[in-house]
Amino acid sequence: MRANCSSSSACPANSSEEELPVGLQVLGNLELVFTVVSAVMMGLLMFSLGCSVEIQKLWLHIRRPWGIAVGLLCQFGFMPLIAYLLVITFSLKPIHAIAVLVMGCCPGGTISNIFTFWVDGDMDLSISMTTCSTVAALGMMPLCLYLYTLSWNLEQDFIIPYQNIGISLVCLTIPVAFGVYVNYRWTKQSKIILKIGAIVGGVLLLVVTVAGVVLAKESWNPDLILLTISFIFPLIGHVTGFLLALLTHHSWQRCRTISLETGAQNIQMCITMLQLSFTAEQLVQMLSFPLAYGLFQLLDGVLMVAAYKMYKRRLKNKHRKKNPGCVEGCHNKKSSSPTQTSTFLEVNEDVTVTPGPSEPMDLHTALEPTNHISSCA
Repeated sequence: MRANCSSSSACPANSSEEELPVGLQVLGNLELVFTVVSAVMMGLLMFSLGCSVEIQKLWLHIRRPWGIAVGLLCQFGFMPLIAYLLVITFSLKPIHAIAVLVMGCCPGGTISNIFTFWVDGDMDLSISMTTCSTVAALGMMPLCLYLYTLSWNLEQDFIIPYQNIGISLVCLTIPVAFGVYVNYRWTKQSKIILKIGAIVGGVLLLVVTVAGVVLAKESWNPDLILLTISFIFPLIGHVTGFLLALLTHHSWQRCRTISLETGAQNIQMCITMLQLSFTAEQLVQMLSFPLAYGLFQLLDGVLMVAAYKMYKRRLKNKHRKKNPGCVEGCHNKKSSSPTQTSTFLEVNEDVTVTPGPSEPMDLHTALEPTNHISSCA
């Protein structure tokens, strides 16, 4: 997998002794701090989100991974293709095209797990997809980059951040395993941990994202085309994931989950790969894209959560108007559990779920919540 940027000024030879520009010096000095803070934050966050995972449902997803397969198809089938089409459509420079393609080939990020929780998605499926996409990235990242850069005649090798992938897996699986165990042993306490962790994790994620963008402001490239791509790329990913999940007859809850998992990429992994593969001069031109992508995917997620919350409130108000005599009973039986809330929405949306090609009806039904709320009584 070689890149020929020798004919353009995009890819000069790599030099390990090259002096870093000011913006990258700041990034280098803060890299250790952000790595430690991100690892701790991810560990605590995934522990709290793991408290929402039920062993039986997680095992069913693993045994018959129809939802996981759809998610992986979106992640490593459509996202790299979308990135390649955006590069061709906007006729990007080689140095910018590589940054966009690397982002499209990265696995899903943990930010999708947070937003999945806030939109009452399938947390078992979300965490399974994030884990599986990170594992699959060990082989799929180099494969996708090789296939899509064949026609680019590159002379420079991409360095896959296997160490970063391994760290991501450790920070993901071990805390989630502890969270699953806590949920199994102490169900009531796990719900409290889940609520606190989701709120604190969301706030920390916002702070780290904004702080990272501000501190790396010297690396920003005010290229309007790159900003446009970083804005529409995650949106296209969300829409593609939702439509494919819908076409494969998944429930609305799973459609929301797959949609968020598709559009949310692992920004840290993309930045690490670019840092390992390219020179300081090239990074100045490349880093602005993953930073902008991370900012816009955070903004998209917040807007999607806000829109969902408004929709949920509207649906509940509509339900109360149709059943005015049981409003008081609804308040008495009110539950903040994501499972019960999503069940309420599934029933009131009158969704007819059809099993996928390789998923029998009884298994699909087993994966859906069983305590359906058809009325307030």
